[in-house]
Amino acid sequence: MEQRLKTYALMQQYYDYFNAANTDGMLTLLSDDVIHEINQGEAEQGMAAFRDFFTRMNRCYREQVSDLQLFANEDGTRAAAEFVVDGEYVATDEGLPPATGQAYQLPAGAFFSLSDGKIRRVTMYYNLQQWLNQVHA
Repeated sequence: MEQRLKTYALMQQYYDYFNAANTDGMLTLLSDDVIHEINQGEAEQGMAAFRDFFTRMNRCYREQVSDLQLFANEDGTRAAAEFVVDGEYVATDEGLPPATGQAYQLPAGAFFSLSDGKIRRVTMYYNLQQWLNQVHA
């Protein structure tokens, strides 16, 4: 039970840092060899790749997570999060439609593997077509 509570606290901190656009804070919660499985994209490994991804995200999008629900297994080695992303598309992201400040709201989820008090894997999911429909509207 204690390890599960530590995992909940770690996950809450991760999303607090996300909402603050604090990539450096997020990095403190990751293992050096973190695997980031990007929604409908290639998996990336390591802190440098994670930093580069979130640097781009923070340039192109203003996002906040709300209605956060966290789940963890008994030994705290696996976790999941379900939430709503409230966002604004502020700068055009490569390969995507032009940004004009479009607002969007999407349900999303993430899955995590943890060990030694650090996040080792982050797998993201959201419906890209739903996002595209909102920014084209």
